[in-house]
Amino acid sequence: MTERPTAIDAAIDAPATGSFEEMLRIVEEMDTPVGYKAEVIRGKIVVSPWSKLRYKRVMKALRLQLEPHVPEGHDADVAPFLFRFPGFERGFGPGLHVADEAAFDDEGRHADATALSLAAELTSDSTKDVDWLDKMDTYGRIVPVYLLLDMKMQEINVFWDPSPKGYRSRTNVPFGRPVRVPAPFDFELDTSAFIIEAKAEAQGTVVGNSDDDGNDAGRGTPDA
Repeated sequence: MTERPTAIDAAIDAPATGSFEEMLRIVEEMDTPVGYKAEVIRGKIVVSPWSKLRYKRVMKALRLQLEPHVPEGHDADVAPFLFRFPGFERGFGPGLHVADEAAFDDEGRHADATALSLAAELTSDSTKDVDWLDKMDTYGRIVPVYLLLDMKMQEINVFWDPSPKGYRSRTNVPFGRPVRVPAPFDFELDTSAFIIEAKAEAQGTVVGNSDDDGNDAGRGTPDA
């Protein structure tokens, strides 16, 4: 498994222009290395490290603060479950999710994204393009709250009020300052535990069955 992104043809039996369902099947059948996750992004299967050891404390602090405020019947977790967005042909595994527990009663391997009340990503050099562009655009149509923790910039971005054109509202604060997490959570999040020493970020590996759409360069600048 290389650290620098590498495009590799999908080896499992699937058409060159595989449908979203075929891509999900490939993810199910992949022998993903321990510590890595596979997501469906822009017609490609993207395999990347699940998380860094030094992010555990941050994810735990976030989960523990969220838990008392989750909607009734919902659960906050960091388990690597894939949520499917069939209307957008995406399959994402958020770094942390809050979702309706009923979504996990199914026999399948992929949960319905409409069950999400919150998604959180801890972005790094290797994931920032997807987190800022593709994931924010997709989450912004369905997921009530998106927390984007930029570990390099040491800041948290809170997005809420989804719409057919994406999130209508956003706030941003540096780690160390409190930030309001809006409804359905409605509480002040203490971000002081998120501060960690800045280090070089490792990059993921891309497994794809189609060419990139050229939208991978640079950090997105969402509308406020």
